[in-house]
Amino acid sequence: MTLSVVLFAVLSILAIASALVTITSKHPIRSAMGLVFHFFMLAGLYLTLSAQFIAALQVLVYAGAIMVLVIFVIMLLNLGDEEKLKYKVNPRQVIGIFLGAALLVMLGTIYVTNVSVAGFNKEIAANIGTAQFLGNELYTKYIFPVEAIGILLTAAIVGAIVLAKRKLN
Repeated sequence: MTLSVVLFAVLSILAIASALVTITSKHPIRSAMGLVFHFFMLAGLYLTLSAQFIAALQVLVYAGAIMVLVIFVIMLLNLGDEEKLKYKVNPRQVIGIFLGAALLVMLGTIYVTNVSVAGFNKEIAANIGTAQFLGNELYTKYIFPVEAIGILLTAAIVGAIVLAKRKLN
């Protein structure tokens, strides 16, 4: 086993553990901190996959900006009444547990049978995660979706400003 495989396994286990803390914690701030830890583990997983730019974006955008916003909203809501957060079992959770177990069985089968990706080239994979490659792909092949998302986000910002101004008057 190489160091990258061991590091990938450790980061994967920590990512799964932090995801479980996020979804099982009854306290919203503890759950949000578990999500922040999960984002950092995902960034580490991206680094082991030679996707440096995606790892940096993961830390800056999700673990930084998005989680500050989430924690701010949690504190604004002031969820003081924890009696409303009681755990109740519903059919969706049972189906989710069943599908999760099926996914684990499929992943275990893939691991045991040692299925590999045909035509995998490590040199090409190392270049895919760089900012130059991603920028080249985004602004040549995918220029229309990038521009459409930009227009959509601009419209959402203008709409939020209009709604916020209306409530102030």
